[in-house]
Amino acid sequence: MRIKFLLAFIILFAAVTTAPATYAQGVRTGPDPSTLRDPDLERDSLHNLEVAKNYFKLKKAYVAALKRCEEIIAGNPNFAKIEEVLLMAGQSSLWLAEGKGKQNRDLYVSFDGGQKRTLTAEQFREMGRDYLNKLIKDYPDSPYAREAQEELRALEAPKP
Repeated sequence: MRIKFLLAFIILFAAVTTAPATYAQGVRTGPDPSTLRDPDLERDSLHNLEVAKNYFKLKKAYVAALKRCEEIIAGNPNFAKIEEVLLMAGQSSLWLAEGKGKQNRDLYVSFDGGQKRTLTAEQFREMGRDYLNKLIKDYPDSPYAREAQEELRALEAPKP
């Protein structure tokens, strides 16, 4: 009986004395909460990204691509590929401001106080800047950040 009590005491003592040392080393238990992602939401966001890419690259339908990107940003801001989404949203907005693409920018409708309203070219430009700046600020090491910086530089360069 004494041996069992002594053994239990030693184990308890070892656990109590080593726990603070382990905690001080920054050892975490479980995954980092900032990287936890809902698999269904990720799958849905990935589908929306693929559709947005199709609209953006193949169809030059920048209004449709922008709407899909906005859906991802609003519904899943921790999406694994959010950098790509922010870049596409920024480029779509800027290119709509310039009148590029096969869709008229008047197709982009927002509801303000129950009223439909369309955006001006300057509002699209500002929205594009916001998306690209968010990408650069939040994900500076992303491969898409360099492309975003180039877009912003081109936007600020004087037109010939």
